[in-house]
Amino acid sequence: MFSNKQQQTQKTKIMDRNVITKNTVITGDIKSDGDFRIDGTLEGTLSTKGRVILGVDGFIKGNVETANADVEGKISGQLLVSETLTIKSTAIISGDVVIG
Repeated sequence: MFSNKQQQTQKTKIMDRNVITKNTVITGDIKSDGDFRIDGTLEGTLSTKGRVILGVDGFIKGNVETANADVEGKISGQLLVSETLTIKSTAIISGDVVIG
């Protein structure tokens, strides 16, 4: 009985993570409550209450609105972060960055 509830909780957490893999291009706007790992390309707006992790090969051409962001790749557009922003040495951001 207890393990069944634990399995449901684990499945929910796994399903809250969205991944755009390398060599994948998505064109359009995305709105979500979950986390994102982007190693491919997104051409459009990304709005999430979760965390955005932009890998070293990742590229976002458009605006990003998120609670937390870890940036290693490229962003061309406005970056709005309400809580924590981490920028790695490989990151390239062309546009406004707003925190808070």
